[in-house]
Amino acid sequence: MTLFHMSRRAMIAAAAASFSLGTPALADGHQVVDSIHFLIPGGAGGGWDGTARGTGEALTNAGLVGQATYENMSGGGGGKAIGYLIENADSNHGTIMVNSTPIVIRSLTGVFPQNFRDLTLVAGTIGDYATIVVGKDSPINTMEDFLAAYRADPRGTAIGGGSVPGGMDHIVAAIVMQAAGEDPTAVKYIPYDAGGEAMAALLSGEITALSTGFSEAVDLANAGEVKIIGVTSPERVDTFADAPTMKEQGIDAEFVNWRGFFAAPGLPEDKLAMYQEAIAKMYDTPEWEEVRARNGWVNIYNNGDDFLTFLENQEQVIGDLMRELGFL
Repeated sequence: MTLFHMSRRAMIAAAAASFSLGTPALADGHQVVDSIHFLIPGGAGGGWDGTARGTGEALTNAGLVGQATYENMSGGGGGKAIGYLIENADSNHGTIMVNSTPIVIRSLTGVFPQNFRDLTLVAGTIGDYATIVVGKDSPINTMEDFLAAYRADPRGTAIGGGSVPGGMDHIVAAIVMQAAGEDPTAVKYIPYDAGGEAMAALLSGEITALSTGFSEAVDLANAGEVKIIGVTSPERVDTFADAPTMKEQGIDAEFVNWRGFFAAPGLPEDKLAMYQEAIAKMYDTPEWEEVRARNGWVNIYNNGDDFLTFLENQEQVIGDLMRELGFL
């Protein structure tokens, strides 16, 4: 069993202990929040962007939120948006910021000085599996094909991702490559600011393969623009059942990235309670199920102290994993 595999198991165990899956509350059709402004720490087309806009779509279409607006604020690996939220806390009580595993990773690596403890924790909401994809015209069709190309020319077979070196997409690529018997520190990884830019690099041939979220790849795969050659799910995902798992190709690698929402520090308790109520009720609506199924997300709901406990557990597990990789 590889070190990555043991760390991955520990991560899943930590998630299972802290996350509750399913529908936490029933929707009653009543509006809970007048408006929400979603702050997105990356560019258009990435996983954060899709999560914020999909959540806003479901909340407004279900009548739980009156109006949703969106703002993309790229920069600093997500640090620009976090800093903005903290520095303008008093004027941002109507704003919630989407984030995910990278808020833990980038704090550990010092990409930005803040961490999740500097924010108000709203809720963890979904899980998204990771995937390796190639362009539609690539001669590579399977992970076996990719590994053969990599072994023939390691430096000429680059993997890109929408995160910094040592970030989540890089870690996922390293986990997969080590599980396949390769040296994860030898993989040529090219970072991009967001998933959309990374996908454009793949389609232009700048990189051989892309490490990304499954939900980011599904639409392009359905449109025939990319080929999904491996997913880090335990079983095939029903929203795109043609995509093979890593496991069925002999690569024992699983990973699921949580995504959720944070607010400015000092958010009034009544405002926090309204945000959490709206999100909790969202899960039982057909509007949410439509968004969830379209993106291949896993329902995960976790708020308050449970969310904090999970994040602290993940901080420990990922920190250990990154030290094994040599990223810390």
